[in-house]
Amino acid sequence: MPRRHIRVTGAPEAPLRAALTALRHELGVPAGFPPEALAQAEETAKAPALPSHDATDLPFLTIDPPASTDLDQAMHLSRHGTGYRVRYAIADVAAFVVPSGPLDEEAHRRVTTLYFPDLRVPLHPESLSEGAASLLPDQDRPAVLWTVDLDGDGRTVAVDVTRALVRSRARLDYAGVQKQIDTGTAEEPLALLKEIGLLREKLEVERGGISLGVPEQEIVEHELAYRAPLPADGWNSQISLLTGMAAADLMLSLGTGILRTLPAAPDGAVGRLRHTAHALHIDWPHHVSYAELVRSLDPHRPRHAAFLQECTTLLRGAGYTVFRDGALPAITTHSAVAAPYAHCTAPLRRLVDRYVSEICLAAAGGRPVPEWVAAALDALPARMAEGSRRAGTVERECLDIVEAALLKDRVGEVFDGCVVEVEERRPAVGTVQLESPAIIGRIENTDGERLPLGERIRVRLTQSDPGSAKVRFEPVRSP
Repeated sequence: MPRRHIRVTGAPEAPLRAALTALRHELGVPAGFPPEALAQAEETAKAPALPSHDATDLPFLTIDPPASTDLDQAMHLSRHGTGYRVRYAIADVAAFVVPSGPLDEEAHRRVTTLYFPDLRVPLHPESLSEGAASLLPDQDRPAVLWTVDLDGDGRTVAVDVTRALVRSRARLDYAGVQKQIDTGTAEEPLALLKEIGLLREKLEVERGGISLGVPEQEIVEHELAYRAPLPADGWNSQISLLTGMAAADLMLSLGTGILRTLPAAPDGAVGRLRHTAHALHIDWPHHVSYAELVRSLDPHRPRHAAFLQECTTLLRGAGYTVFRDGALPAITTHSAVAAPYAHCTAPLRRLVDRYVSEICLAAAGGRPVPEWVAAALDALPARMAEGSRRAGTVERECLDIVEAALLKDRVGEVFDGCVVEVEERRPAVGTVQLESPAIIGRIENTDGERLPLGERIRVRLTQSDPGSAKVRFEPVRSP
């Protein structure tokens, strides 16, 4: 089943909390940080390594989900000649984390921040990730500051990256940003997000890239609902993509780095998606490319949302590729981005980003890559793969638990849905997406009859126990 994302607002009920606690125990998720790591975090939070360059005069802003406090990025957008200047400040984790120290060693064990519906298990102690290193408003913070100049079409013409002290002036969320832009009340730094975002989306189309607008599932008043991404989500993502592409180009020019790569999807995978589109009654003419089709879909429509979920299967081959001393790898591009790309914009939540920032700072400054960075490069892909697998397991299991918890008192009830997947070897088993609530679960036809892929169907909930059993459905027989 494709990976899905879930957001939970408010405090989960006791059965759900108990099931999530059991999951953390089963997966061996750390309950806290070692004392020596916490002590070092407290020490460096009080006295980080501050940069000499002061950019606090620029009114940066952050855009994140409303409850987020681990703020990795802040932006300032402006016009520059006939084009634009994008300044993107990234939290400077290296100002707080000493190489090979207790904090660094613990970060290498954790690799990524893990997100559970009831809590976060952070990559770094909260005194840093949600405090001294986070780009919170009205606080001076050390940052890795990217300056990317664009021409009038949004194409990159110049890139610089340096350490700087920055100060965010506003902490915004996606809905608020969208409202300001739609109502014309956004001032120029924010209003330019749409202008630049649309130009970058147009360039993405030209180079054959694709951004999947996969809906999230979120709990709203103890009910699961779908949240389709807003246009502002996409414009904001384009700024991050722009920076990741600039980072990749810098490292390739240097001849040393670590890229986020994804081979082109094999013909069989795209062919399978064509069958899925047909089954879901989505028109996909042969002259229309995969990228063109995805951009035409509406994530608010259940069948389109189901197909977008299936499209995430093409991203499963993504990995990290190290190169050094000018010997470039066979694959340097990320096929979904349709360009070389690197992870560098989320160092509070992802280990590899700190290393990419250091390599790019060295490249831009004409300095050698720090020895501690070069020494760690070869081991990073395997470490990141392990961390990504763990994060994927957490995501899938949490969603199963949340769905089961919300439906635990509704076993026997009947719902409307759509069969969005049927197993090739067991056509009586598949996946059903309910119209409401926003549940995607397993379905089995006990008499062995093939499930009607792509068709609306009435289903009965047969099991739902957050402690032991995932959500399961069966078709309802016509009288």
